[in-house]
Amino acid sequence: MTVKELRSITGLSQVDFGKKYHIPRRTVENWESGSRKPSETILYLLGRAVKSDYETEWDEYYKEREA
Repeated sequence: MTVKELRSITGLSQVDFGKKYHIPRRTVENWESGSRKPSETILYLLGRAVKSDYETEWDEYYKEREA
């Protein structure tokens, strides 16, 4: 899963996603554009945080992918 996919689950803008998870907007932008990549640990932790904060949206996202 990518940062862009995680952010799409939340429905937040890059700015709001960064604020919520204490990540500079520029870092979110760089991760999404592919000019930089988050570490596996960061991606794992972000995934867990998004799943916890947006459980319903997370489940819907995976149901759509399975269909």
